[in-house]
Amino acid sequence: MTLPTAGFSFHVQAREGAARAGVLDTPHATVLTPTFMPVGTQGSVKGLSPEEVAATGARIVLGNTYHLWIRPGPEEIDALGGLHSFCRWPHAMLTDSGGFQAFSLTNLVKLSEDGFAFRSHLDGSRMHLSPEEAMRVQGLIGADIAMQLDVCPAANADSTVVRQAVERTSRWAERCLRARRKDQAVFGIIQGATDVQLRREHSKAIASLPFDGLAWGGFSVGEPIEQMHAVLGEVGPELDPNRPHYLMGVGTPLDLMHGVRAGVDMFDCVLPTRNARNGQALLRYGRIVIKNARYRRDPRPIDEFCGCPCCAGGFSRAYLRHLFLAGEMLALRLLSLHNLFVYASLMAEARNAIVEGRFENFFQIFLDRHKEELKSA
Repeated sequence: MTLPTAGFSFHVQAREGAARAGVLDTPHATVLTPTFMPVGTQGSVKGLSPEEVAATGARIVLGNTYHLWIRPGPEEIDALGGLHSFCRWPHAMLTDSGGFQAFSLTNLVKLSEDGFAFRSHLDGSRMHLSPEEAMRVQGLIGADIAMQLDVCPAANADSTVVRQAVERTSRWAERCLRARRKDQAVFGIIQGATDVQLRREHSKAIASLPFDGLAWGGFSVGEPIEQMHAVLGEVGPELDPNRPHYLMGVGTPLDLMHGVRAGVDMFDCVLPTRNARNGQALLRYGRIVIKNARYRRDPRPIDEFCGCPCCAGGFSRAYLRHLFLAGEMLALRLLSLHNLFVYASLMAEARNAIVEGRFENFFQIFLDRHKEELKSA
C-alpha cells in the first residue's frame, strides 16, 4: 500500500507473530519502531532540553494540541516557523487532536455533532473544537503527524454511549480528512471501549479511509488493565498490517510489552516524566520511591546496568534522595532522564528481539520477572 502523504512512509522489516520491527520515515526523522514518544504537553518535555530528550533515545515526541491552541496559539507558533522551530526539536513530532483535553480538563463541555464547546481553563473564554478546527490548529502547529478528532467514552459508559462515540468518531474521521493539511500525515482513531466486536467493526471502518496510520484510542481510561491487555491482544493483530499502529496514552513497561506483542508500533504516556516529578525511578520490572529512608546511605545508582546520564553518571540513590527532599530541580531532571531512557531502551531491545526472532521468549522472560517483582513488592 502506498501512503498518500509525501515524505511519510512506513514499512515492516521483521515480524514475529503480531509483533513488528518497522521503519517510520517522516520529513524530520526516521524512527525505528516499536517506539515510545515522550510527551511534551506545552511544547516541552518537562524539565529537559531537546538535546537531553534525544539523548535518551527518543526520535519522536508528542505535542498537546489543546494546550498549544490555548497558549501561545497556533498562529503564533506558525509565525515562528512551526513547533519544530519554536521548541528546537529537530526530530519527528506528533500532535494529538485536543479532544480528550477539551472534554476532560474543562467544565460545562457540550458535545454535539459539530464538536466540543467549552470554556478555556485559563481565562474562561468560549472555545469550540470541531474536526475542521482540530485539523486547522494542527496544520498551523506543523507536526509531522496529526490526529483526527475523536470521541473517547468513559470506561463505565454504557453500550449505547460507546456505540454513539464510535459512530461519531467515524463521521468526524471523514471531515478531518477533507480538512487536512495535504503535506501532513494524519492518523485515524479506533474507539469501542472493551467491546471486542465493536472494536473490530470500527477498525475496519477507520482502516477503509486513507489515513497514514491507525491508532487505538479509549484504552487505559479506567478499565481493568488486564482487560485492556486481553482486548488489545484480540483486536491488535487484526489491524491493517501496512500502516503504523499507535496505542494512545499507554502506559507502564508491562503495558508496552503487551502492546508490542499485539502489533503496536508507537506509544506515548506522561507516566515516565510525571512519576519522576513524584520521586519515582522506574525500573523495567518495578520502581524505586527515592524519598524512602532505606536509600539514605545507598551509594548505588538507580540501576547499575543502566546507561542513562543519571546512572552512568554515578549519581547515587542517596544523593537523589537528598536532592528530592531538598526540593532541588536536579532530582526531577535526573529521574526524568532515567525514566525516559528505560522506556527507549525497552523498545530498542524489543525491536532487536523481533528482528532476531526471539521476541516471544523475550516477552515471557519479561512477564516472569514482572510477576516476581510483584510478589516481592
